[in-house]
Amino acid sequence: MQDLIPALHLSAPEGTLAVGGLVLLMIGAFLGEKSARLVSILSVALLVAATAVTVTGPLGQAFNGAYVADPLAVYGKAIIFLSSAVCIVLGGGWMQRARIARFEYPILIVLASAGMGMMASSGDLISMYVGIELHSLALYVLAAFHRDDLKASEAGLKYFVLGALSSGLLLYGASLVYGFTGSMNFQEIAAYAVQNPSVGLVFGLVFVICGLAFKISAAPFHMWTPDVYEGAPTPVVALFATAPKMAAMVLVARVLIDGFAGSHDQWAQVLVLISLISFAVGAFGGLAQKNIQRLLAYSSIANIGYALLGITAGTEAGLQAMLMFMTLYVVDQLGFFAILLSLSKGGKPVRTIADLAGLRRTRPVTAIALTVLSLSVLGMPPFSGFWGKYYVFGAAVDAGYWMVATAGLVASVVAAFYYLRIIKLMWFDPPVDEVPFDAAPVEARTIAVAGAAFAFPLVIVGLTWIEPLSRVAATSFNAG
Repeated sequence: MQDLIPALHLSAPEGTLAVGGLVLLMIGAFLGEKSARLVSILSVALLVAATAVTVTGPLGQAFNGAYVADPLAVYGKAIIFLSSAVCIVLGGGWMQRARIARFEYPILIVLASAGMGMMASSGDLISMYVGIELHSLALYVLAAFHRDDLKASEAGLKYFVLGALSSGLLLYGASLVYGFTGSMNFQEIAAYAVQNPSVGLVFGLVFVICGLAFKISAAPFHMWTPDVYEGAPTPVVALFATAPKMAAMVLVARVLIDGFAGSHDQWAQVLVLISLISFAVGAFGGLAQKNIQRLLAYSSIANIGYALLGITAGTEAGLQAMLMFMTLYVVDQLGFFAILLSLSKGGKPVRTIADLAGLRRTRPVTAIALTVLSLSVLGMPPFSGFWGKYYVFGAAVDAGYWMVATAGLVASVVAAFYYLRIIKLMWFDPPVDEVPFDAAPVEARTIAVAGAAFAFPLVIVGLTWIEPLSRVAATSFNAG
């Protein structure tokens, strides 16, 4: 019992979300569907409280090293919990307007956040798998949340089936790693790998990387992403594009830099290949898209390729670059999806790129915000997306991967076409019809403007906070 109390203290963020989620579930069960708004408000408060517990809590290891609370975990979980809270705020009003508001929606996000927090704090293969499955099971349900919609049901089914396949790959790789090392703990695996390198251990590592690549929708394990992004409810897609990506990238860093630091030359080759394929699929696949959410799916594939460059470097600077890139990327995506959630015509959400034509005439502020965010995700200086790419490309070049960084720059130029096309439609093309845009919901409009304002000019101030915090997270992790 003496060992259990400190362990529970260290894992208080996930404990807070798990217990709070169960309490909210009871509130929803007793009060029924009329409790949807109350549960949403309490869920946001719970996630903010979990963030406070994370930031102010102690550091250390618990459960025999299976759970790690270090500055990297604190940094990652703060981004995860806060972005999840924003997604609940965005989703509440949208769900009511679509007449699918249910109290289960915020609870599922809370439980998924507990799993994502576990991923960020994983210290061994078992806690890694538990965190992945806890968050994945909630996301499967969220993808099919609009159960009367055929595309949403299809999205949930595809995500579930392919998610089961990726879990199989991950477990097979983990079993091979355990079989060769005799340990589940990342640090013990790293020590064994240095003393006893073997082809079988690397073979198991490749399967683990393949399973994790699915979770971050990196090519060629991206096949679920466009269909799920298109079919799932837009607030759910906003969640998919932000918090789970951050959690999975922190987990990839833990597995590779912590568990296989001595095998950098082997796993870096795999990550280079995945990054190159992600660049190509994301840049060229997005050119033919007409649906906005499918376009954002291909954009996310390319951006994950950029983020992986930081981990590929295997250095403190590379890990810091990945954290900065993902932080700026999450803010841009929240702003982008807030704009999508604020746009509708005749009560129907805007889905196609062509529907944005002439947006400046009726919604000039939204057009300006979308222009800023498009230029930011594109990587145009001095917007926030530029600084994210600047850091990851710089870390890759410093580590000797200048050719891969060059390929990333070329992919960015190709991807510029579909972002510039959006800007051109908004500002220069006439509307496709005379149906006016509906009034924007307050919460979506506010978050959209805030996201655009952060993309520029507030990012200049934000970097003075993000840069030192991410450096502490990377340095304390003992990368390199």
